[in-house]
Amino acid sequence: MPIEADDLVEEVMRSRPTTIRVFLDFKMNCVGCPIACFHTVNDSCIEHGVDRSEFLGALRQAESAL
Repeated sequence: MPIEADDLVEEVMRSRPTTIRVFLDFKMNCVGCPIACFHTVNDSCIEHGVDRSEFLGALRQAESAL
């Protein structure tokens, strides 16, 4: 299943480690954040002022690069 906006950030990074680079490239401080287990991808995009569609596209591309 593709990564969705309502997926938890921690679960995305844990189950798909190639996505960690995307969080870092978008300057999102989610890696190692204690709130990552509560925030969805959408929450994080809002918090960091990142375009959700662009970010989801990058996450999905990283996921498919496996």
